[in-house]
Amino acid sequence: MPEGGCFCAKVRFSIDGEPVAKALCHCLDCRKITGSTYSTNIIVAGPNFKLLSGTPKSFAKTAASGREIVSHFCGDCGSTLWRDGASFGDGKVIKVGTLDDIDALDKALPAVELFASHRVSWVGEVAGAAQKTTM
Repeated sequence: MPEGGCFCAKVRFSIDGEPVAKALCHCLDCRKITGSTYSTNIIVAGPNFKLLSGTPKSFAKTAASGREIVSHFCGDCGSTLWRDGASFGDGKVIKVGTLDDIDALDKALPAVELFASHRVSWVGEVAGAAQKTTM
């Protein structure tokens, strides 16, 4: 069962099964929480996600869709680990870079790019990924 966690290792989680989806997101929120040009995400079904240790903090925000999205992060080191909310049903949007597997990002080849119209000019499209202007 793959595991992941924050930078300081105080919050740990595991996931089971195959991801429901693999996506890059170019929205402004994802830029802010990653400090980068986009976020690389896998969505796992809620029952396949388990918090192993620590107590993450959370921050809820109303997204452009009008729905609430909640970011879960370590209160000590600040790493955003996953997001959830009504838009995802019981799914957890895992930030792939928080997984322990060194090959996790290679395995997370996205099938879709969200908010592709917000992609920075010097980042190209992922070959074969659907390009959506929203979520």
